[in-house]
Amino acid sequence: MSNSIENKSAALRTKLKQLRAAQNPTDTRRGALLMRGRLFTWLATSRAELAEAGKPVPKHIAAFWSLEQEPDLRPLLSQLVEEEGITVSLPVVTGDDAPLQFRLWTPDTPMVKGAFGIEEPQGPEAPAPDIILVPTLGFTRQGDRVGYGKGHYDRTLAALRDQGHRFISLGIAWACGDLSGTDYQPAPHDFRLDSILTDKGWPVPAPKLLDRA
Repeated sequence: MSNSIENKSAALRTKLKQLRAAQNPTDTRRGALLMRGRLFTWLATSRAELAEAGKPVPKHIAAFWSLEQEPDLRPLLSQLVEEEGITVSLPVVTGDDAPLQFRLWTPDTPMVKGAFGIEEPQGPEAPAPDIILVPTLGFTRQGDRVGYGKGHYDRTLAALRDQGHRFISLGIAWACGDLSGTDYQPAPHDFRLDSILTDKGWPVPAPKLLDRA
């Protein structure tokens, strides 16, 4: 990737989308499966460690409804709800400049197309999430994220932080979105994520929840 792409520019997002679209569908299906497995393993291990130490375990996860070229997490979300007893929520856009609202989701929850044509749940408002899975187009090895340019997640994560709510933010990205070797610099308002998970592994290491308890 050229190191002359301007920070947060439309050219950068276009390039990242082109790289994403050029991936082999077989590789992306396999990659999404690996990501679901790694995410499940991290979550199960972390919850077991916390429980053994007598610490509160994360119970509420805010995820996202994957778009066509995003890693598909939906089989994992169903598994978390049906087998692990975890509360899953999905984002709802309530306004151009407003934080996202998270609403409860189960495999039986009615969905409707909301802003930007993304499916949104019709369930009740969810508890504040312990873990937030963030759709990520591009990323740095320091946890900086390039999204789709609307700023919804930056505002949402900042609002939760300013309310004093503790949470873990995990970017979900394809490895082709790695901005290593470029001159990318985040904007002052960009919210740095705690970790990044890709089809190739954890370019930003998985958080140690027991260390943060």
